[in-house]
Amino acid sequence: MVSVGIISHFVSQGIAVQSFKKGPDFIDPMWLSLASGRECYNLDPYLMGIEACCDSFLKNSSKDHNCLSLLEGNHGLHDGMDLDGSDSSAGVAVMLKTPVLLVVDSRHSNRGIAAMVMGMQAMPPRVTIAGVILNQVRSLRQMEKQKSAIEKFCNVPVLGAIPVDKELVIAERHLGLTTVGETENAEQFIQRAGERVAQYCDMKRIRSLFYEAPALRTKIIDKSETTTDVKVKIGVFKDAAFCFYYPENLSALGNNGADLVFIDSLQESSLPEIDGLYLGGGFPESFLDVLSTNIGLLKDVHEKIESGMPAYAECGGLIYLCRSASYGDKTYSLAGLLPFDIVFQRNPAGHGYLDLQSGTDSGWFKKGVQVKAHEFHYSKPLAESSECAYQFDVIRGNGITGKHDGVLYRNLFASYGHIHAIGNPEWAKNFVCFAYDIKAKRSVAAI
Repeated sequence: MVSVGIISHFVSQGIAVQSFKKGPDFIDPMWLSLASGRECYNLDPYLMGIEACCDSFLKNSSKDHNCLSLLEGNHGLHDGMDLDGSDSSAGVAVMLKTPVLLVVDSRHSNRGIAAMVMGMQAMPPRVTIAGVILNQVRSLRQMEKQKSAIEKFCNVPVLGAIPVDKELVIAERHLGLTTVGETENAEQFIQRAGERVAQYCDMKRIRSLFYEAPALRTKIIDKSETTTDVKVKIGVFKDAAFCFYYPENLSALGNNGADLVFIDSLQESSLPEIDGLYLGGGFPESFLDVLSTNIGLLKDVHEKIESGMPAYAECGGLIYLCRSASYGDKTYSLAGLLPFDIVFQRNPAGHGYLDLQSGTDSGWFKKGVQVKAHEFHYSKPLAESSECAYQFDVIRGNGITGKHDGVLYRNLFASYGHIHAIGNPEWAKNFVCFAYDIKAKRSVAAI
């Protein structure tokens, strides 16, 4: 909320802000994008690689030299997989040489909060904490104690103290915050956050922090821009139910020759003329009533994939292609392409990064290829199926069965893993070429 509020305030003052989100999250970038009016880009060292994160930041922040760049961290400042912290938010801050504005939860401490800030300062990788915002402050007395202690013992200015505000809370559910598309009056909510942050924070001093970051190298190693004579139409389910797409994935498909055709699975009753289909993640469980009764689209998807049309499905897309999904106390019939009946459980069935190794050749991935992905799902198949062939062995994570991920059926690939195109530069090219080859074979057969 602090990040959204800072962006909203600056934009209201006519100051452009480019946002970035550290980590693999899809939902926070939606809020940051709406606040800034610009696409938000993920920076994830695990999925993309450290060098690629730096290149992405340079590419996407250098489009407008008068634009401020705000990077929102994930988890705690020093949380990460590697003991050295290179993949933490602090590691990204060191990589990009950016100062840190530390937001701390004030609710359960007073002067002792300075010890926490001192620990953040001392722990490697060492970052420059240029300011602190006290968040959810309970009283003026508590704020004064915390501010005095931090400024005395940490030598860091406290640039804001935001009181508890029960009205400025985004509802949460099993996968995190509610999405922008499902939040009524999201724009007004963001505006109120901007007003609230500006009311309790020194926005002039916060703005000055952006200019404390030194210049970075300007050479960008961009591997995403390609030219090709291959042209295909790829449909993309994109609506409130299917909304988890990294912008670079869509761009990579376009750069490799795909004309993207967006499809509203909640409204459209049939597929347009397309050569391939991309079904991303999201919250199909929240819309199973509508999805399961849209018989026309379910039938068309089933028939097109059965006839050989290439399709790539991630998480929510995988669920859509199964026989059924049980959510709450109801069971819903779905596309019926995969021999799974999906159930949702109280605790995550898979949560975190995936290490995958391809055990076979397909139109999507070659044998032996190693892929890094991310999964976060409360659903799983009720039972394994002996009918399935799988692309990947799971080295780390859960995937579909705990041992395998990436089910293959005809020209369909369906996985619980979300991949990032920057970390998997062959993915988009393979997708487009696969769709093109199948289209060409069909044309020859028709003749």
